[in-house]
Amino acid sequence: QWQLVESGGGSVQPGGSLRLSCKVTGFSLGSYAAGWFRQAPGKEREGITCVSSDNGNNLYYKDSMKGRFTISINNARNTMYLQIDSLKPEDTAVYYCAAEVSCGPNLVLPGPFASWGQGTQVTVSS
Repeated sequence: QWQLVESGGGSVQPGGSLRLSCKVTGFSLGSYAAGWFRQAPGKEREGITCVSSDNGNNLYYKDSMKGRFTISINNARNTMYLQIDSLKPEDTAVYYCAAEVSCGPNLVLPGPFASWGQGTQVTVSS
C-alpha cells in the first residue's frame, strides 16, 4: 500500500523559510514521478514542482513557481523535500505531495491514479 506523509508545515513570518518533507512508503520514490502541489483557501489546487521517474534525475518547475521553491529527493530515505524561501502571505496554503504525476517543463499535474498525502498547512503572516 502506497503511503505519503507530509510534514514540516507551520506558521512563519514573511521572508522566512520552510522545508517540507514527504516520506514515502510502499514504493521507491525514484521509480515514479512525484511532485508538490498546494491549495490556498478558495482557490484551485496548483502544481509547484516535480521530479522525474528516473530516480529523480530531472527536476521541473511550473514557470510561475521558479525562484523560491526547490525540490529534492533522498532516495536512501525515500523522502522528497520542498524548500520554500522568502515566504509571502500568498504562499499560505495546504501543501500536498503526490506520486504518479505528469512531470515535465512547466508541467506538474496529477495523474489519473495519483496517490496523495494528507497535506501540511503553511501559514505566512506577520
